[in-house]
Amino acid sequence: MDIRLAPWSMEDAEALAFLMERADRRYLSDRLPKPYTLENARWWLEMVAQQEGKTGLFRKILVDGHMVGNISAESQEDIYRKDAVLGYVLDKEQWGRGIMSRAVELFCPLVFDRLDVLRLSARVLEENIPSRRVLEKNGFQLEGVVKLGAWKEERAHDLWLYGKLKNQNGL
Repeated sequence: MDIRLAPWSMEDAEALAFLMERADRRYLSDRLPKPYTLENARWWLEMVAQQEGKTGLFRKILVDGHMVGNISAESQEDIYRKDAVLGYVLDKEQWGRGIMSRAVELFCPLVFDRLDVLRLSARVLEENIPSRRVLEKNGFQLEGVVKLGAWKEERAHDLWLYGKLKNQNGL
């Protein structure tokens, strides 16, 4: 299985819309439009083109040449500007194959090389055990738990905060 990361292009709009419309939303941000249309995909890809390498890094995840997911890191603002928040989504048919663990492994050095940040952060709902495992396998440390820190699907969830430093693990 060949897992690679590649930059997004406007030609990816249909594949992105298909991926995001099928995404399991249990653990994703509510800012993700539903339904996720071709217009939403085009808007997002235009934003990516403007922000790429400046305030964010955005990659599609390819397995044997087929797009199966998205991974990104976006720098925060103000006094938090040296911190980038990691986010990712994988086609649910690809879960359990180690794809996201490998994608995060490939992505972290890119972020630290190309963005002016000192750390990567990830916020994970407590129930999202697979995502927590992906982060832990890649050297992210649990930095704390915010009790009732997220509101999703009409109830409060504990929010697990993970971090990885630029000079950690040789990065």
